[in-house]
Amino acid sequence: MSLQTKIMDVMKDAMRAKDTVALEALRAIKSEILLAQTATGSKEEITEADEIKILQRLVKMRKDSAEIFTTQNRPDLAEPELAQIAVIEKFLPTQLSEAEVEAIVAKIIAETGASGIASMGKVMGAASAQIGGQAEGKTISAIVKKLLV
Repeated sequence: MSLQTKIMDVMKDAMRAKDTVALEALRAIKSEILLAQTATGSKEEITEADEIKILQRLVKMRKDSAEIFTTQNRPDLAEPELAQIAVIEKFLPTQLSEAEVEAIVAKIIAETGASGIASMGKVMGAASAQIGGQAEGKTISAIVKKLLV
């Protein structure tokens, strides 16, 4: 079942339950997927990797907004953002722990023979391809820097 079909099913349930927060998050996902499909000018399905990137971007946007609202002492605005994050994360693959990411990155560094910060791009590319949506880019980057320095 494609992500779009899952979103529509959950959206119908949210409408029946009158869950406005979940509905808003689901509509945002649907909108981003439609924009990604029509960006190329064709009605082709987007890949699962692209869907995961879209979901991660939506979560990151909401985390940034919630952080800003919290620093401005506006918990009334931060709460819906955090609730939407929980809804969106249901469609993401399970996230790896930092220890698991570190083990994968260490293995990639050993395989590529990378040393020093100059080879960070090569390691990041391989790690991002292998981990693919199971960890945030910021987490991967921090671990790569830690292991290469």
